[in-house]
Amino acid sequence: MFKIFIVEDDTGLVGLLKEYLHKFGYATQSVHDFETVRDQFESYDPHLVLLDINLPKFDGYYWCRQFRSLSTCPIIFISARDGKMDQVMALENGADDYITKPFDYEIVMAKIKSQLRRAYGSYAAGQNERVLSVAGLTLDVERLSVSLGQTQAELSHTEAKILDELMKKPEQIVSRDRLLEKIWDDQAFVDDNTLNVYITRVRKKLTALGIEDGLQTVRGRGYRLVPSWGDEA
Repeated sequence: MFKIFIVEDDTGLVGLLKEYLHKFGYATQSVHDFETVRDQFESYDPHLVLLDINLPKFDGYYWCRQFRSLSTCPIIFISARDGKMDQVMALENGADDYITKPFDYEIVMAKIKSQLRRAYGSYAAGQNERVLSVAGLTLDVERLSVSLGQTQAELSHTEAKILDELMKKPEQIVSRDRLLEKIWDDQAFVDDNTLNVYITRVRKKLTALGIEDGLQTVRGRGYRLVPSWGDEA
């Protein structure tokens, strides 16, 4: 049974979310003390988190970073804030999706199912062995790290997702739309430049490993990982 951790201070909304989630067979736990959110997360070890932005003590962005340092489980923000920057900040801090209030419960359930399917279902076969290797470049999806030889670089959740998609298809072009679909279910609020920023960050991580031109831009089509560094080994 999938476990959903709800970080929301509106008790009425928490009650409605729990009622709806239980109908679909999900187990739930909500935060009962906003002084110990991290401890409650670690103890419950959820499969997915529903997280508000405006919270007592610390905001949702802070807790998203805390959760992401402990787990790669899907995190969905649910917030009344509907500005583009609020949604971009959520993604920057490690979230997987963003839903604005008021919302349709069917949409919430569809997004939850989509994220769980990606993280634990058919799209994540062999999840316990989420390690990819291309020409000596090794990506550990669970530990959010990439290494080449004895050199290792840490990755953000989003950087790992992008590199994961590229390493699954070395030498092949991966479209921008495919990368956006991989990272975010709802692309409507994502500025086109956001993906450019993450691609630049991934390139910097590869450069730190000694890979200068491994991630190539194919103008008008997308990106591809060309493991030419393997020829030098």
